Amino acid sequence: MSRLRERAETLWNGAAKIDHTMIMSGFGPLEEVAPRLAFVESFANVTALDTGDGLVLFDTGSPLTAATVHKEVRGWRSDPLAAAVFTHGHVDHAMGMPPWDDEAARLGRARPRVIAHDQIRERFARYKLTAGWNTAINRRQFRIPGFRWPTEYRDPDETFASSRTLVIGDTTIELAHAQGETDDHVWAWLPAQKAIITGDLFIWAAPNCGNPQKVQRYVREWADALELMRARNAELLLPGHGPPIFGAARVAQALADTAALLRTIHDQVVALMNEGRRLDDVAASVRIPDELIARPFLRPVYDDPQFVVRNVWRRYGGWWDGNPARLLPPRDHALAITVADLAGGVNALATRAKEAATKGDLALACQLAEWAHQAQPSPATREVRATIYRARAEHETSLMARSIFLAAADE
Repeated sequence: MSRLRERAETLWNGAAKIDHTMIMSGFGPLEEVAPRLAFVESFANVTALDTGDGLVLFDTGSPLTAATVHKEVRGWRSDPLAAAVFTHGHVDHAMGMPPWDDEAARLGRARPRVIAHDQIRERFARYKLTAGWNTAINRRQFRIPGFRWPTEYRDPDETFASSRTLVIGDTTIELAHAQGETDDHVWAWLPAQKAIITGDLFIWAAPNCGNPQKVQRYVREWADALELMRARNAELLLPGHGPPIFGAARVAQALADTAALLRTIHDQVVALMNEGRRLDDVAASVRIPDELIARPFLRPVYDDPQFVVRNVWRRYGGWWDGNPARLLPPRDHALAITVADLAGGVNALATRAKEAATKGDLALACQLAEWAHQAQPSPATREVRATIYRARAEHETSLMARSIFLAAADE
């Protein structure tokens, strides 16, 4: 059994631990997973297809992985790169073209075509506009202090709106647009290999569909796309992160269960919104099916289903949570001072925070500690706050939640 098949098997059967560290998995060597089809597993996976008239890459990696991806693919095939398809414009997927463009220039070949969805250019423009913000949130999310958000991007040579069929050599590639983790997502169907390339529409984790620091995700449309993929009856699924899924039955289950998780969250939130509920009540009322979250490929190790609830609310209901006191609220500092006075002082408030943490109510403990420190920043309140946020982080499975709480503890 190959390394990839063994890794996929142990993950599927629960023999290997899936947690937040899996999202940061390192490189595995390139493996051929079907005739003329190879897979490089890394922080963002890259798939290479030999069309008989040049190679096609599906995603190209990040600036940190581009050179290694190029080396791995070149160890498999020496054919010119005919085209690269960006499944979406995230920097871990769409920043690996420089080695290929440089190679083409050095050898006097035509520059490879880059194909992507129409919306990717708008994404790249937004990334340039908000480079400072993206630097800050990615340092926090991935705990990389010196990270700098890139400001130069490889524009696509060709884009499409809804679908596109490529015929290169003797190979047919069917591309389809889907709103999901992003508005510019593309998935691919390779009929000859009976393979689906999902990009980040499947990542061996609960879908990244609620990220609290980033732009809108599309829950219902994501579920629709997964169901369209399932209708292809694929025998191989090549995801954006994590190993391939081998076998028609497993591919079908992975796609169906992921769609079901998204669908139930979306439909419950919309139903409660239609009853006129506030966000606080909606978030407390949505029930996440235990049997789905228990699947090895749907554990909340990156995003959190509670974040997805809030993402659905944001899309249909805007930013206001329905509490009139928070429509035009007081400054956090002013509120914290008042709460501390009512509690009998900052020390009393910090003591209550520690008591709540001891009782296991870490959500309440965080809020009380936050008020105490905002009311009167000091080494004592800072220590209480940091201790409680570190405890909260240890109880979270989601990398996003853990990282934000740890960043608060480190402030």
